[in-house]
Amino acid sequence: MEWFLEGLKSGVQQMTWLEAIAVFFGLLSVWYSMRRDILVFPTGIVSTIIFVYICFPAKLYADMAINVYYTAMSVYGWILWSKKIPGEEALPVSYNSRTENVITAFFLIGSFAFWYYILTQHTDSDVPLWDSLTTAIFIVGMWLMAKKKVENWVAWILGDLISVPLYFYKGLLLASFQFFIFTIIAVVGLVAWINDVKQQKKEAV
Repeated sequence: MEWFLEGLKSGVQQMTWLEAIAVFFGLLSVWYSMRRDILVFPTGIVSTIIFVYICFPAKLYADMAINVYYTAMSVYGWILWSKKIPGEEALPVSYNSRTENVITAFFLIGSFAFWYYILTQHTDSDVPLWDSLTTAIFIVGMWLMAKKKVENWVAWILGDLISVPLYFYKGLLLASFQFFIFTIIAVVGLVAWINDVKQQKKEAV
């Protein structure tokens, strides 16, 4: 219980308006993502750019790097979601194929191995395992989201669940709370996108 109170005290003391703004836009971005609204990308860009700055002093180097990746992928996703075919949604929600699942798995393992090596050999990170794991999961999640794959929500749920205690441990209380809310929204988003695919199949019959 003592570690919890100490973490809470540290988090409150270290909270900044910058962190609050990043959390606000991050939550807004996930909300738009759940609704399949293209505003997910501009709001996400604001949040990720701020988190690049926040993660460095917290020694969350892999998370800092992934926020740079988020920013780039948000631009890519923004362009992809904007391409519309007359009378159709720009990019329909779909599931990964078996081949795509295999590629996703290798991408996840490769990303984890890469970041774990970097963090253990070239940084002073005190949480290399968890930082590299969440980073690998989120890299995959963002890639799948840009392609409107249902599986993106599974990645977000797993990564968010790990990030709640990780960011709390680092004294980033608002960010930890953000990931807790992200988890809830991601579950809702997963259900919504599954239902969306079911609706597409009904309309196609």
